[in-house]
Amino acid sequence: MSSVDLNSDLGEGYGQWKLTDDASLLETVTSANVACGFHAGDAVTMRSVTERAAAGGVAIGGHVSYNDLAGFGRRFVDVEPDVLRAEVTYQLGALAGFARIAGSRVRYVKPHGALYNTIVHHKDQAMAVVEAIVDFDPSLPVLGLPGALWLDLAKDAGLRVMHEAFADRAYTPEGTLVSRREEGSVLHDPSLVAQRCVAMATGHPIEDIDGNQLTIRPDSICVHGDTPGAVQIAREVRTALEGAGVAVSPFSQMTGS
Repeated sequence: MSSVDLNSDLGEGYGQWKLTDDASLLETVTSANVACGFHAGDAVTMRSVTERAAAGGVAIGGHVSYNDLAGFGRRFVDVEPDVLRAEVTYQLGALAGFARIAGSRVRYVKPHGALYNTIVHHKDQAMAVVEAIVDFDPSLPVLGLPGALWLDLAKDAGLRVMHEAFADRAYTPEGTLVSRREEGSVLHDPSLVAQRCVAMATGHPIEDIDGNQLTIRPDSICVHGDTPGAVQIAREVRTALEGAGVAVSPFSQMTGS
């Protein structure tokens, strides 16, 4: 039986503003990428999500970001590497405190939004993120896009590298994500999304944005918590995976590469 993790970006609220249905998604996913306050997430939200995740046996991950609340972390920030390194450490420290109070701990790191995409190719920022994680806890696995520069640097630094695919996003022929500015970049049909996830988890190709065949072998599949209908999508994805004989469990328990 093959196995895959199902993750979602959670805790993406701030004050009275709530974007993600954390309680419902935590009933389905096996890993929670928890916003650490820089693109979303405040102290109360972080505490609530970590408590729910710990109670449900869901792995807690640090969803670190550029310091960009106004842009939801989806804008490139030309930040100096030493500043970025410190800011990633700061975010992990905040989340770790709440995870500890909840009786759990931070089990992996996944960058968010523009930072996630930038360090696919931006060496200085990629190294800053890697160094921050090594400083904080070199036993933490890291989760990112296959072929990303930062994952190569992370592996060289001794970090455990895990590969991610996206349930609800379209792919370019190169295996990168289609920009959210382009039509068709986000997928909304739960049945179609579920079929794609089963294909990815079992080694079969999916269609890229041009209609060509693309094979992705993920350790973890992400359902974005802010995608409309995210709860239904996550439930259908998990049902379809298990129906196809794919075990769904936290990737932080896997061996990795």
